[in-house]
Amino acid sequence: MTSFDRDTLRALADEGNELALDRLADLAEGRGDVQELSDLLDEGSQHAGELLTRRAAAARDLRELQRIADAGYDEAAEVLDTLLTASPD
Repeated sequence: MTSFDRDTLRALADEGNELALDRLADLAEGRGDVQELSDLLDEGSQHAGELLTRRAAAARDLRELQRIADAGYDEAAEVLDTLLTASPD
């Protein structure tokens, strides 16, 4: 993957460029910066929602999945439902 300057990506995202927002999410994921991913989700980044959902599902963090779903990433609700309806181990 090509490396981009974070400030340039931020400027593009602020102008409405969704791909730049996605690349910011990738950078945050690479750094393990969950707070930035959450902020990006709040800005409307569905990619950030996807990345956060993967993390929360792997950790089986039901509350985080609910928060992500409430923030507008519908797939988190589906993952939450799946975990809640799965047979206990």
